[in-house]
Amino acid sequence: MATEMAEQPGRLRHLLGRAEEIGELVRALVPSPMCGITIVARGSSDHAAVYGRYLLEAATGRPVSLAAPSLQTLYRIEHDYDGQLVIAVSQSGATPEIVETLQALQDAGGRGLAITNDGASALAQTAHGALDLQLGKERAVPATKTVTGQFTAFAIIAAAVGRAPFSPGQLGEVPDGVQAVLADPAPVATAADALASPRHLIVVARGYLYAAALETALKIKETCSVLADGYSAADLRHGPIAAVTRGFPVVALRAAGPAFSDVSALVDELRGREASVLVVGTDEGADVPLPDDVAEPLAPVVAVVRGQQLAHALALRMGYDPDSPAGLTKVTAT
Repeated sequence: MATEMAEQPGRLRHLLGRAEEIGELVRALVPSPMCGITIVARGSSDHAAVYGRYLLEAATGRPVSLAAPSLQTLYRIEHDYDGQLVIAVSQSGATPEIVETLQALQDAGGRGLAITNDGASALAQTAHGALDLQLGKERAVPATKTVTGQFTAFAIIAAAVGRAPFSPGQLGEVPDGVQAVLADPAPVATAADALASPRHLIVVARGYLYAAALETALKIKETCSVLADGYSAADLRHGPIAAVTRGFPVVALRAAGPAFSDVSALVDELRGREASVLVVGTDEGADVPLPDDVAEPLAPVVAVVRGQQLAHALALRMGYDPDSPAGLTKVTAT
């Protein structure tokens, strides 16, 4: 896991170097007119899909939805997907229900794009077009470079099909931000010591960073056998906050932008409940820093890497092997 985390800056630079080629691939698949976009994924790929939903809806002004694969694979619901771009995301390209759902939505009129790390996979062969991330084989069970690769792929796609909420220059700086985070592990080690051996944990964010909160929670869950949950700062207030009492561990993600003040207000509220709150952010008050020159819509890519570092450090501290969590396999056959 640590080795593959360290590969990320170089892998992302290579992926961004293919942005023009990727843009041509995607634009050739976009229906005319395009009514909307549907994304199909599970697990970490589903968190990349959440990020893609935010970026693509902001870039295109079209509705972007996350598919419910069970409607196809279990209930056999008939759909009309004319005018829909369907993006299926799977690091292996081998998850049967993702392949089956993509095929069903293409049969219903959708134009299918696969995002995968295996250009020869069943998913890539099924789709009308495939984006092979070319990130190299990922051996650790917890996905790292394939996740940041998927996040970055969605940023490239957003720039290709609409008016992305970031500039090309800002996108090009993302690998440098990831490299800066990887070169600064000390704050994460301190955070892992502060968390000690939690039985439960909440990761909270809002807006673009919500996807990073979901992914960070999953990484901690996978590597540490801790019941960690990711929440939107808004959703946490709608009931779940009642579980946050004195000493309850919370990790809050924030970056300069429209969501910053709301997450900061929630942090103050949680500290008022005497929760143990660790802030990962671009501001000077953060316990674990993020580069302050990364644009908010791109901050999730860098924040995900902080989450990987935290999960890895916490797993080692708790005596777990982060590379091979008990009971998990690299490809999940759902």
